[in-house]
Amino acid sequence: MTDDLPTPDLVRLAESHGIATEYWSFFGDRVSVPASTLRAILHAMGVDATTDAAVTAALRDADDRPWRDLLPPSFVSRPGARALPVHVADGYDVVVTAVLEDGTTRALPVPDQQPTARDVDGQRRWRVEVPIPSDLPLGWHSVHAYERPIGGGDPGRAASAPLVITPERMPAPPTRPGRSRGWGLMAQLYSVRSRASWGMGDFADLADLAAIAGSRGADFLLINPIHAAEVTPPIEPSPYLPATRRFLAPLYVRPDDIREASYLDAAGRAAVDAARGPVAATDTDAAHIDRDAVWAAKRRALETIFAVPLSPGRAAELDAFTAREGQPLQDFALWCALEEYYAGAPRPDEAWDIDSPLVADLRERLAPRVRFHVWLQWIADQQVEDAQAAAKASGMAIGIMHDLAVGVHQRGSDAWSLRRMYAPGMAVGAPPDMYNQQGQTWNQPPWLPGALAEAGYAPLRDMIRTLLRHAGALRIDHVIGLFRLWWIPAGLSPAAGTYVRYDHEAMIGVLMLEAHRAGAVLIGEDLGNVEPWVRDYLSARGILGTSVLWFEREGEGFRPPEHYRASLLATVNTHDLPPTAGYLADEHVALRARLGLLTRPVEQELAEADAERAAMLALLRDRGLLSEDAGEQEIIEALNVLITASPAQLIGVALVDAVGERRAQNQPGTDREYPNWQIPLAGPDGRAVLLDDLAANPRFTALTAAVDSHL
Repeated sequence: MTDDLPTPDLVRLAESHGIATEYWSFFGDRVSVPASTLRAILHAMGVDATTDAAVTAALRDADDRPWRDLLPPSFVSRPGARALPVHVADGYDVVVTAVLEDGTTRALPVPDQQPTARDVDGQRRWRVEVPIPSDLPLGWHSVHAYERPIGGGDPGRAASAPLVITPERMPAPPTRPGRSRGWGLMAQLYSVRSRASWGMGDFADLADLAAIAGSRGADFLLINPIHAAEVTPPIEPSPYLPATRRFLAPLYVRPDDIREASYLDAAGRAAVDAARGPVAATDTDAAHIDRDAVWAAKRRALETIFAVPLSPGRAAELDAFTAREGQPLQDFALWCALEEYYAGAPRPDEAWDIDSPLVADLRERLAPRVRFHVWLQWIADQQVEDAQAAAKASGMAIGIMHDLAVGVHQRGSDAWSLRRMYAPGMAVGAPPDMYNQQGQTWNQPPWLPGALAEAGYAPLRDMIRTLLRHAGALRIDHVIGLFRLWWIPAGLSPAAGTYVRYDHEAMIGVLMLEAHRAGAVLIGEDLGNVEPWVRDYLSARGILGTSVLWFEREGEGFRPPEHYRASLLATVNTHDLPPTAGYLADEHVALRARLGLLTRPVEQELAEADAERAAMLALLRDRGLLSEDAGEQEIIEALNVLITASPAQLIGVALVDAVGERRAQNQPGTDREYPNWQIPLAGPDGRAVLLDDLAANPRFTALTAAVDSHL
């Protein structure tokens, strides 16, 4: 074999494992994936493709493997939509039953059909397709099968597997009485502070922001991911590169709101106040959010409060929470304790293996710190619950809308405790496009499709269940990742990667089942290079897509909002774009010029931005939404009113636009060059905007009133 051109057998082997051997680039070119990339990805999947002989053997195994097992590792289906494949040894028939969540048993009739056969490992196997009844209830069930000898003899094999029955379609988003659709606010929670904050926005601020938005007519509040990050400095500022997607960030906990804080003695109260003082003094600083300082202060206060004995009722609540979350919570808390234990010191390789004797020993030795981090998750869960209650009490039909990051940090908790779920030596990213001509590496390990199926998709289920426990909606960042991901072998450039497909029917089904049970709305971020059929599929399942005004093009100009899809969350901008005030002032061009990110002369960039802005302003004026001498605030209001003319089921209003902020929260293509995800909320004068003053902010009240009145 050569490193450049894969053999036909290698192509067949890769494709049998869902690996794309060719694809269409952003630029319209048909790209053939080199053999070295295919072999590296196969190796990460546990498949030997190092020689021609190994490829031949692996190909034979890939063809035979489904026939070897009586049942597949797991089976996900809509009611009555698919037939369960059962592979029965020659000389036997099969008995199949389903055990439902409530403990009842249902026989699954095996049809009288002409099955197909295959000789595997010297024995003939018969493939039988067992229909899934259309009246089987939604839920997490199990299927059981055993071989019964024909004409007498010894019993054959027995097997069981998870059987997941998922909804056909999600219902339309709930709305306030008298409305057919709703709108909501979009905010970066860490940036939204009050005079009671500890230097950054927290869960108490989340409750207050939701109440303010709800009082203005909003139905939801979309916030950045609140997945847990590191517990030692430096804390990763990007909410899209978490340590885990299963558990919450204690960084957002408000210590003062913990019930036990009211039971502190004078010395304890003084310790908490002393911890808060320096970071609270930065609440009016509009320049920068220092997560490391905030967490250092909060951790001191939280340790003080943790030392207060729990009442019997509170202790019972904590015990119930701990039991419900099970071993995954214990593993995450241990990871946090290990982060502290090895802070500032090299960690031995054995400590990166959760099953090693060293980790087992440290689990015992660090038990007090493990209990502390378990307690922190309980507190975080309660405060998020309070925020959702405040959102609903304000009149919101949906409430808090969480955001699900596409992956996790390579050295984070999930990659450590669930390492068998992730592909070793691989990173998720994106192929080259006009904005990133070398492609992108996101430094996140991809899930192994086969390992997820073997686990019955429990890691995905548990992650979604946690996020939706106290929420009304979930936005899935890069939803195409549930269909295919761009895998990049270690040491290679992003351009040397390729797509790997996932069982989207299973992944989307599990997502929908958990959302159905939570009564939640699902939104998929389907911007960018997404296969058209994916958008149709999501829409058919009742999962909303995403629309950003500036990206909606038709012909030479902007697409009329009436031509948008109905199954959408429509917005003027997104967190990866500058606030509209900054966009109108060409701040996005100036920033990229300062950072050396422009690939064309700045004059050309400015001319293009001016032409784009002029086309949009002309559209607004043609519709009577804008006067000739309109200022910045009127333009922002007109843009948000414009998208209300679309049939989109949900409309999102960016909080930064509602207060006149100009600075971008995130500048794609940068790491340390720009303070991404560290910008406090500020107004057009550059001064911090606090929650205490938001309800009376003239720009905020005007914009929210304008949008609300057009729905």
